[in-house]
Amino acid sequence: MKRLLVLIALFVAVFGKKTFEGDQVFRITPKDEAQIDLLKELTEEGEHLGLSVWMEPILESLPLDLHVPFHSLQAVRAFLAYNQIPYHIMIENVQELLDDEQRDMVKYRGLARSTDDFVYTTYHDLNSINSFMDMLVAENRNMVSKVVIGQSYEKRPLNVLKFSTGANRPGIWIDTGIHSREWVTQASGVWFAKKIVKDYGRDPVLTDILNSHDIFLEIVTNPDGFVYTHTKDRMWRKTRKPNPGSSCVGVDPNRNWDAGFGGGGSSNNPCTETYRGPSAHSEPEVKAIVDFVKSHGKIKAFVSIHSYSQMLLYPYGYTYTAAKDKAELHEVARKAITSLQSLYNTRYTYGSIITTIYQASGGTIDWTYNQGIKYSYTFELRDTGRYGFILPANQIVPTAEETWLALMAIMEHTKNNPY
Repeated sequence: MKRLLVLIALFVAVFGKKTFEGDQVFRITPKDEAQIDLLKELTEEGEHLGLSVWMEPILESLPLDLHVPFHSLQAVRAFLAYNQIPYHIMIENVQELLDDEQRDMVKYRGLARSTDDFVYTTYHDLNSINSFMDMLVAENRNMVSKVVIGQSYEKRPLNVLKFSTGANRPGIWIDTGIHSREWVTQASGVWFAKKIVKDYGRDPVLTDILNSHDIFLEIVTNPDGFVYTHTKDRMWRKTRKPNPGSSCVGVDPNRNWDAGFGGGGSSNNPCTETYRGPSAHSEPEVKAIVDFVKSHGKIKAFVSIHSYSQMLLYPYGYTYTAAKDKAELHEVARKAITSLQSLYNTRYTYGSIITTIYQASGGTIDWTYNQGIKYSYTFELRDTGRYGFILPANQIVPTAEETWLALMAIMEHTKNNPY
């Protein structure tokens, strides 16, 4: 009977969802600039093929991870063979990984009675995460409150957890889940929230940080997209606001900021995954953070957490001009990834966005840095492509644990240095 109930629950969970049976993820390794240009043509002009870039090769040293639907496999293989571009298959069948993910979620379905009962080793939907936040506030009213900084396009509250032990403190901001399909980030955000309340008063470094600074944590930064990944399309990246004059929906909220807006590494095509939107801060999810940062006035560090690639990045993404604080930002990043690696020997690369991964205009931390928030960083969490956006749930807690060590290094440096 139990097995039957699980199967029924799985059927209900996936019914009506986009499926990815037979889809594969190719790791393509261009040999030179000419092959990079050919791959750009393939991804930009191949919308009818349904291709989705998981990791982009702007630098010759980086591969392209390309999600290829089953119906386009033959055409893409032929294109790569004709142009002698080497590749291998990273994921044989995307749907098999998603089925494993769903089975794990069904096993732990049901709301916890407290944050101690909450299952941190599986992925959760928005209702479950919202319930977790409410429980955490109720259990820790002397330290934790929930601040609603705005509404998403579909009128969902944009909830931020505030960890505070006093009034009128400078702030440290952390957000997860701005790209909705990057589920390990939201799951890590939940773990971070519990870690903060558990360690305050026990960990002297965190205690010192919270005795002088507030921490703001937005776990589900793109709630409309996140709900859509659970109900319709697990691989959805963008927001869910319609685009006038186009049948394609959504804006990339990490290309929508007023920092080199509209430049290289963003798209003016609403059907692409890096569509920047009609204007800077057009997305309510982005505008809410902009307004909060400006009204607060004393945010000292801003960390936006993504997946995947195992990188720690600092400004800039839209220009090759070095940030004026590059030397310090680089050294703090080095310390942070050294701390991260000390736990499970997970290796990260680090550097400015444009020199380490690719050009990306209109990005979050470029805007925050230009607002005077010196310690502006972006994480790209596990892994390096074996599972990509479908990281198995048994890696959630190890990912969160090691990332927390890096966050602590950044927050401690922030506490000890002026802004």
